[in-house]
Parts: sequence; C-alpha cells; structure tokens
Amino acid sequence: MQRIIGIDPGSRITGYGIIDSIPGKIGFVSCGVIKTTPGYPLANRLNEIFDGLNEVIQIHDPEVAAVEEVFMASNAGSALKLGQARGAAVVALMQNGLGVYDYSAKKVKRAVVGYGQAEKGQVQHMIRVLLGLSKEPSNDAADALAVAICHANHQIM
Repeated sequence: MQRIIGIDPGSRITGYGIIDSIPGKIGFVSCGVIKTTPGYPLANRLNEIFDGLNEVIQIHDPEVAAVEEVFMASNAGSALKLGQARGAAVVALMQNGLGVYDYSAKKVKRAVVGYGQAEKGQVQHMIRVLLGLSKEPSNDAADALAVAICHANHQIM
C-alpha cells in the first residue's frame, strides 16, 4: 500500500487530498483546503500554505506527493502567484522527505473523467463516485484528490 497526497496549489486556496493505493484499488483517507488570509501580503500567504501542508503531512504521513503543474493563465501576475504558491507547497513536501511528481491538468482530468477538457463539476462527481464518498468534496479538494488518483494510476506496482 502507498499513501499519496495530491496537491492543487493556489495562492488563496490550496487543496489537498490523501488516498491509499494498492494495485487495482484506491481508498479515501482525507481531503480539505488550506485557505490563506485575505489581504495578507503574498509572502505571509505562502508561509500559511507551507505551514498548513506541514501540519497535514504530520497528521496523515503520506509516502509520496503529486502536484498539479502550473497552467499559463491569461493574467501573468496570477500565473506568477500560482507558481509561488506551488513552490511553497513543493518545498513543504520536499522538507518532509516526500518524492514529488508533477501532472498537467489535462492528464489529471483524463485520469479521473476520461476527458482532458472536463469541467470542475465532472471532476467533483467522478471523485465522489470513484472514492465512494457520501457527498462531493469542494472544487479544490476534489482537484487535489484527482491529482493523487492520477499518480496512483501512473505507478507501476
């Protein structure tokens, strides 16, 4: 069995999702979001992401991490902030000794929905179905779980 943490980075909200994976089977462990404080300088929000992920890692003890790659947003400033948030997350993962694997949004969507252009609602629905959840997780938590599932699907056991 391998415990995988998936990360959907964001400068305002960073989603995380944790699954257990054995060949041919995945199981839900936990999911949630790290919300940064609105109005705080970016440096403080990056520190909140780092601290929040450290806490999640200490509680759930994942063995490996999968992180969604930064997409090129139409706004360069937004893309830079997203990249910095992703960097804070990756450093937290690496500081805790986790191997980090990167997946594009298209690859993640293809892994859970079967279609690389899937809408957020489709991803949420499939996450609920695949993991047998009683309700759909938030967008950010669902995306993070999707990243973890993508990694589980791409591992050679």
